This record gives sequence, C-alpha cells and structure tokens, in this order.
Amino acid sequence: MGRLREEDFAVLRGPLESGRQSPGSLGFALILGIFIQALMFALLYFMVKDVTTFPNKEEIMNFYFWLTAVLIGLCVLYSIPYVYNRSGRIQYLISIIVTQNMSSIPFLLVSLFLIGMENGGINTNKDSLLQITYIILAIGILIFIVTFIRFYILLKKGHYRKGSKKDEQRSKLESMSFLPGAIVGGIGLVFVIQYISKNSNYDDSNTIAIIIGGILAFFVMMFILPEQLVILYCKYKYKSFNFNERGYLYSSEDQKVKRKRGIEA
Repeated sequence: MGRLREEDFAVLRGPLESGRQSPGSLGFALILGIFIQALMFALLYFMVKDVTTFPNKEEIMNFYFWLTAVLIGLCVLYSIPYVYNRSGRIQYLISIIVTQNMSSIPFLLVSLFLIGMENGGINTNKDSLLQITYIILAIGILIFIVTFIRFYILLKKGHYRKGSKKDEQRSKLESMSFLPGAIVGGIGLVFVIQYISKNSNYDDSNTIAIIIGGILAFFVMMFILPEQLVILYCKYKYKSFNFNERGYLYSSEDQKVKRKRGIEA
C-alpha cells in the first residue's frame, strides 16, 4: 500500500462524498446496531443454544455476549455528535466491527450450532464438528485474502482513480473485482453442502436453508471486508478521507497543502 498515491484511491471517496458514510450516517447506523446486535444475541441464545451439542458452546456464548455488550456501549458513545465529530476514524473502525457482529458472526454461529443440533444434526462427534468449523473459517479467510489481493491489483492498475473505468462503471467493475473471491466461496459452499448432505439426517428443509444462508452471509461479509479496511487505511493516511468537526469532508487540496507544508518544514 505504501507505493500507492492518494489519487489511486480517489473513487473510494464516493460513499463519503455522497454522505452515505458520513459521521452522521454512521452514527445513525450505530444506533440501529444497538438493537440489531441485541436481537441477534437473543435469537442465538434463546432459540439455538439449547438445541445444539456444539463443543464449548457456553464459552462461545460468553465471549459473544461480552463482545456484543462492549460494542453496544461503543455504539452508544460513537452515535453522539460531540464524540464522533472529533474521532471519525475510530467511529469508522467501530462501524466495521459492528457490521461484522450484526451480519457475519451471529449467522455463522447459528449455522454451526444447527450443524451440531441434537436429534437431527450431523451424525458426527466433537472432533468432526470442529473440523467442519475450521474448514468454513479457512474458506472465509481464503475469500478475504483472494479478494484483497485482487483489490490491490486493481488499485495498482489505476482502476480506482478519477476518470477511470472504475469511476465510470463502478458497480459493474466491482462485481468483477470480487469474482475470484466469489469462485472460492462458491466452491467452498458446495463442499460444505455436500458434507452436510452426506452426514446429516435433517427432515426439515428450512433448517438446511438457514445453515447454508448463515454460511453464505459469512462468506459475503468476507467479500466486503477488504474495501472497508482499505477505506479505513485511507482515513489514517489521507486527510481528504476525513470530515472536519463541522461535518464537511476535506478536499484533496487540503491534503496537498498539508504535504507542501511538510516538505517546506
């Protein structure tokens, strides 16, 4: 990343310029996150936890509880204008973690707990349940790595500069940039489905759909994470990816002035 220049990331300012990822918008999203995270924890605790034989489920739920509790506290804090207007970078970091805790972690846990469900889950022992868990996590990490590498290649080729094809046809090219990761995720999902089909005795198609949907949600969030982290990197690297205390986005010219003053000093 160190060899790239600010203009190589220009298109990524789009969500900031439109206001969709402004501090105010993120603050509102964090308020919604308070209720959604609490709801997802309640769903997992009251509807899934007691029907599974998944190993170390109590320890997992305790960790998930404290993670959710801490994030809810941070959501409350960073939804306050006085706070987020003075620490936009931290707010964005928290929004990334909260997004994962709403859209990735709970769905993955629901799927894993249902895979180990009593009287209807996979006919495997503790070691086999852990093995399928490691496989799913490994596939997710591989999706993240492949997507990140592809993302970096596009950045080096200038696809995220103003006036580039990425700028003109962003949505179309974004789907292409995620294609390698999508292939990895698709192959991994097929493997998981085959494993479940061969080793389970589910008599409810809805349960299978929930398991597959939860794993798919985890894979999708691994697609999204690289761009979120790159924008976070830009926020720490470039002033133009941040908002001032009045809520206005700094321009690229502000960054150039900052560089010029640094050189003159």
